[in-house]
Amino acid sequence: MEQAKVSQVLFPRLTLFSDESFNGQFVIGRGNLGIRNLENIFDGPESLRFLSDNRNACLVLFTRTAFRGNFRIYLGPARNLPELEDLLRGEDVESLISSNQRLSVAQVRLIRLTGVLPAGFRIV
Repeated sequence: MEQAKVSQVLFPRLTLFSDESFNGQFVIGRGNLGIRNLENIFDGPESLRFLSDNRNACLVLFTRTAFRGNFRIYLGPARNLPELEDLLRGEDVESLISSNQRLSVAQVRLIRLTGVLPAGFRIV
């Protein structure tokens, strides 16, 4: 009989906090994921931490739900954002993508147009 193999995805790790400056309640998401509507988590998280073991990792923040609106791409293995309010040219963050691989501007524009994430991503 074969033994079951347990595979645990550790990175990227996205921690969302209910209050500014990494305070309050928190929830942790792991692996490549997209969150369509941040209002469904704590009525909108106020801060976040992003951590990866891959220097090509990226975090993409959108001004509208379902990966729409203006966006900003953060590249690199670590990002701490103590306040999400008015972060994107005076607009709040409404949806995001956490990825252990680099997403190009063209890929993000396609996601914004279609609302479809690349293969291997979970949607929350």
